[in-house]
Amino acid sequence: MARIKEIAAAIEKLAPLSVQEDYDNAGLIIGDPENEVKGCLVCLDVTEEVLSEAHKNDMNLIISHHPVIFGKMNKITGQSATERIVIKAIKEGIAVYSAHTNLDNIESGVSQILGRKLGLIKMQVLRKSSGLLRKLVTFCPRDHADKVREAIFSAGAGHIGNYDQCSFNAEGMGSFRGDESTNPFTGEPGKLHYENEVRIETIFPAYLEVKIIHALIEAHPYEEVAYDIYKLENEFGKIGMGIIGELTDEMTENDFLQKLKDDLKVPCIRHSKLKGKMVKKVAVCGGSGSFLIADAILMGADFYITADVKYHQFQAPGDKMVIADVGHFESEQFTCQFLADYLEKNFTNFAVRISDTPVNPVNYF
Repeated sequence: MARIKEIAAAIEKLAPLSVQEDYDNAGLIIGDPENEVKGCLVCLDVTEEVLSEAHKNDMNLIISHHPVIFGKMNKITGQSATERIVIKAIKEGIAVYSAHTNLDNIESGVSQILGRKLGLIKMQVLRKSSGLLRKLVTFCPRDHADKVREAIFSAGAGHIGNYDQCSFNAEGMGSFRGDESTNPFTGEPGKLHYENEVRIETIFPAYLEVKIIHALIEAHPYEEVAYDIYKLENEFGKIGMGIIGELTDEMTENDFLQKLKDDLKVPCIRHSKLKGKMVKKVAVCGGSGSFLIADAILMGADFYITADVKYHQFQAPGDKMVIADVGHFESEQFTCQFLADYLEKNFTNFAVRISDTPVNPVNYF
């Protein structure tokens, strides 16, 4: 049987917690990570009804997109819905794990899921994150450089865009002297030694630092491994909010709005003024994405699809772009199937079920 911590580790391999937004609360929220998983229920939101569904189907783990505990909680007395959910989950032995903005921020996450549903091609991150890259610099004997490079590349270093195994290498002379307690790979204790070495430089995402340094130390022949890590401000193309892509064939604005209604099964769509132009380039952000309106305009989108757009924000594009607010739930509804498919691919020793409990708080008349 798999344990909760193993499911958490698998999800965090896909969507590391380190890439969630500062305000978020992703990860294991309720439950003991050592407990074995009997069954898993996947949902967008955890409600009391969703907990009842999990209990009825003998499932002791819920994977949600939205965190059940999002803000500060000073007490748990059952006076609010969140408090009642926490009490009920603990009483019934149901753990709750949430993959929220960490799943939003990965390239293959919530926005790309929606983009694929709409048939977009040539997709890339709309607003790329910065400050998530690190540079590793290390030094090793020339004859061991290939082994060290291979180890750190295998751990995830060296990716730049669509290229991998990227590094810079320069030869030079290193020096060291160990005290009498050392057992140097080359040279003698207490004596200054000079060694022909290779300086290896490569980059990696910050969330892989522990794994990459472990691989470096395991592969390196020296007793004490010298390395430097630098924080970079470069954009990281694989992490960020929203996506932008293209339709296979351009279409009229009215036809595209109808496509949105059909593909997302929404009864109505709020949108800004139509421009009378053909639609080819489309930006998407699942959930509340009004903060990316300027990014979508800058990237030349004909349409920007998101949710929770305010009155005056519909005025922002002018004649440059159309904003379509399809609804928060509606823009994230396909996330559950994505998570369920991922879990089923990685675990075969427990049942995974997508919740059929209605959770959308917005109704249409």
